Amino acid sequence: MVSQEQRRRQLAREKFLRQQQRRTEARRKARLRNSVIASVLGVVVIGSVALYTTGALKNNDKKNTASDVTPSAAPTSKAPDPCAKPAAGSAKKLSWKKEPAMTIDASAKYTMKLATTCGDIGIDMKTAAAPHTVNSFAFLAAQGYFDHTKCHRLTTTGIYVLQCGDPQGTGMGGPGYTLPDENLKDKSLKGNTYPAGTVAMANTGQKHTGGSQFFLVYKDSPLPPQYTPFGTVSDAGMKVLQKIAAAGAQAADPTSGNTAPNATVVINKATVTKS
Repeated sequence: MVSQEQRRRQLAREKFLRQQQRRTEARRKARLRNSVIASVLGVVVIGSVALYTTGALKNNDKKNTASDVTPSAAPTSKAPDPCAKPAAGSAKKLSWKKEPAMTIDASAKYTMKLATTCGDIGIDMKTAAAPHTVNSFAFLAAQGYFDHTKCHRLTTTGIYVLQCGDPQGTGMGGPGYTLPDENLKDKSLKGNTYPAGTVAMANTGQKHTGGSQFFLVYKDSPLPPQYTPFGTVSDAGMKVLQKIAAAGAQAADPTSGNTAPNATVVINKATVTKS
């Protein structure tokens, strides 16, 4: 027969276990909330992952850390890879000490084409509003900087972006120089939201820290206007993005914090063309 004292101790143990469970759940929710906040404020740690966003969109160089812009994505069930095998070749590890000289015509129209393993993604660039950014992409594309690079991060919760532009494929790479923030008052950024189809720079969360990493928004995403919007994805390109997103993301890498897309997303070649 259970004594009153034994029953009291049993009830106390059960109460303690319930408290522990509540505390564990509260800590889990706090970590998720904090990772989302960190990413929105812009720290892919990367170290963690932006968009640069545990996220920030990160680009770590001797002087430049480009982070992720997004909170770490919750892993989704693995779907068949909808993309083709990458073209032969490897990413170039190039670096420059300063931003390239301005060579584009800021009054002209430029488009960028990302020929990826999942399909071509066309981008109409906002040259007049973000001339430094567009000029940098034209320079880097001409150098083959983006060729054979993986899009290393896909976020599927909180914000909805595919992050690319790091030859290292870790969220830590960059071109060695940083760019000034531009076009942060773009009329498309309403209510602290980057609408689907936006292409914007990742950064460390600090001003003027964009490098080469960028993110493509496949679904309206709540973000403060701190990431240079420099392009808009074409309708055909959006279909490619949706295909990539539908395949889901992997569990976070324990070293980098990146949630890589299940799809094999590799930029075989990037080109910037004056219209």
